Amino acid sequence: MIKKPNNEPTETVALDPKPEGKFMVLGGSQADDWNQRLANLVVSALPGQSNRDAVTKANKAVLGAMVDMAPADPIEGILMAQLMAACEASLCMYRKGWDQPPEYFEARTKYLQLADKAARTVMMLTERLDHHRGRGQQQITVKHVTTNNVMADQAIITDRVTTASSPPNVPSPALLAATSETPMPVLSETRQPDLIDVGGVEKKK
Repeated sequence: MIKKPNNEPTETVALDPKPEGKFMVLGGSQADDWNQRLANLVVSALPGQSNRDAVTKANKAVLGAMVDMAPADPIEGILMAQLMAACEASLCMYRKGWDQPPEYFEARTKYLQLADKAARTVMMLTERLDHHRGRGQQQITVKHVTTNNVMADQAIITDRVTTASSPPNVPSPALLAATSETPMPVLSETRQPDLIDVGGVEKKK
């Protein structure tokens, strides 16, 4: 039930208790009402609405791209919808900018500035989508190495950083250096320098 201000009559909204999510590939939700609404908002934001044939082709192309991007949840669906609209706006402004006659330099510059702004929005939305999907996360591995000459509780922090593009199980240079075959000197076995007493002051030979 939705309450309205100023004592207006309330409205009751009935939600589907068992949503099927037939159009989840468009909006990322199990609720098809949301998926269809998001798809309608995307296609209505496309330019060239006066030409019916062009609109049909554009709608098919854009919705097909959203299906390929495969939103996993409504958040991804929102980001993809805004991404499609920003991409269309950017390319449309670029085209209008270059279509301006050379004598309309200020108009051309303004269109190109708007196109650049929309292109930066596309880049930002793409980064947010990748971040939401968990890409670009880094994992720092800390290992405890025990040898004859290293204390058991001495931690050697490797500089290996695992990312989506780095190959797994690759030892880092720091780890190789710390576990090389050359042993570290044992302090108890190191020969101490001989000392002589000269006038109450100890000096080395």
